[in-house]
Amino acid sequence: MDNIVKEIAEILDQKQGEEIVVLDVSKVSNLSDYFLVATANSDPHMEALRDSILEILEKQSVQIIYYDKGRGYDWLVIDGGYFIVHIFSKKGREFYSLEDLWLNAKRYTYRELVNDGQNTRQ
Repeated sequence: MDNIVKEIAEILDQKQGEEIVVLDVSKVSNLSDYFLVATANSDPHMEALRDSILEILEKQSVQIIYYDKGRGYDWLVIDGGYFIVHIFSKKGREFYSLEDLWLNAKRYTYRELVNDGQNTRQ
């Protein structure tokens, strides 16, 4: 799996994102290769997750195609082309049920990424 994708997942974990999932949609979609999905516990938390991801992507010189700049949404998106980050409120995650739309995609939990042998963080 791509190191940037893993780094984003790690940031989501470090910033207390909940239910972090990475979907490898490369074989089932032409939209992107990876969807990263996480739940935030409040509007400020959603913004903090978004801003932390944008900060590391800027440091890594990763071009961002689009990101939601507003406030008060149930779903924020960061589109990096080959990856798309989806940050949901609890209500938004339940309502949109994004993972259920991509049942044929390979699914990784954050814990699986940590234990993949290439990431030493336990």
